[in-house]
Amino acid sequence: MTGNGIVLYWRPGCPYCTWLRRGLRVKRLPFGETDIWSDPQAAAFVRSVAGGHETVPTVTVNGRAMVNPSVAEVLAAVADHAPGLLPAEQPATPWWRRLRRARP
Repeated sequence: MTGNGIVLYWRPGCPYCTWLRRGLRVKRLPFGETDIWSDPQAAAFVRSVAGGHETVPTVTVNGRAMVNPSVAEVLAAVADHAPGLLPAEQPATPWWRRLRRARP
């Protein structure tokens, strides 16, 4: 369940999950997602690392669990335990220029 890579354990309606998901996407980190309300084994795993609670978001990086981490904490864990997953550095481009390029 907690194999290699990054796995985000979440549940529907969780704003913290939405914020973390968005932050990981902005940082261009590849990650899988598991809905703990649809997967009883995933819910049991989250309870096992969160003191018996179904606290989400819970994230694993190469099997190392973090309960309710920030994007910065996930990035630090990836740098320590899965540096190959970090995206290549890109030159900083203001968000408004990225929007302009995205338009047809």
